[in-house]
Amino acid sequence: MSVHAEQKAWSVPQLALARESGRRLTMLTCYDASFARVLEDAGIDLILIGDSLGMVVQGHDSTLPVRVEDIAYHTAAVARGARHPLKIADFPFGADASPEQAHANAVRFIQAGAAMVKLEGAGHKLATIRYLVDREIPVCAHLGLTPQSVLTMGGFKVQGRGTSAAERLRAEALAVAEAGASLLVLEGVPAGLANEITAASPIPTIGIGAGPGCDGQVLVLHDLLGIDTGHRKPKFVKDFLAEGGSIAGAIRAYADAVRNGTFPTAEHSYA
Repeated sequence: MSVHAEQKAWSVPQLALARESGRRLTMLTCYDASFARVLEDAGIDLILIGDSLGMVVQGHDSTLPVRVEDIAYHTAAVARGARHPLKIADFPFGADASPEQAHANAVRFIQAGAAMVKLEGAGHKLATIRYLVDREIPVCAHLGLTPQSVLTMGGFKVQGRGTSAAERLRAEALAVAEAGASLLVLEGVPAGLANEITAASPIPTIGIGAGPGCDGQVLVLHDLLGIDTGHRKPKFVKDFLAEGGSIAGAIRAYADAVRNGTFPTAEHSYA
């Protein structure tokens, strides 16, 4: 019997309940129906239809070339393959430039099968978060190493190091929650800082390269399976296929490791 056979479909309110109960959330990226079924059968809680598809599916050097049409297409494919996991559609670069533009694109993603949208950054994005939430569209925020800021950051670099940078990130985390976000992804953040943000945050946090102290974890599916996409593997990646023995086994091993707290370790974290 598959794991999801005994479970109800995830909803946004359940994210806060999971945190209250101490249940660690498991998230993976996914871009098609076949893998979505595998993730569902393995009991993955959240599926992110990420703009990472630009690098691992389309072969680009960054996520910047991904279009709204790409995310909508892949969201619909994932939604056809998995019913129980909560599906989160990523705003590609420029798709949330204004609240009105973000709303129009979010409607497309929701109609394609997403239950939440994800956007990177704070600052002027706070108005967009409020605009979407006021119009019944759940939002996942994303702070720290935000791949769409790769040009201004000068590459894929750890964020939040140094007193002022850490204080800014703490403030942004509280701000996106106050604006109405229901979930927060922290990427490329020192583990100690991520722990502090998680403890202070009124919403659940999902880490990727942010240490073990977040309320859940996310990885890019291709990285979890050890697939060579032609890009440098970051420190926080672990090849679960080697120990899982099969694709389904690797995904179950990842889910088990996140829930029992054995992944990530210091080896996969930044100081």
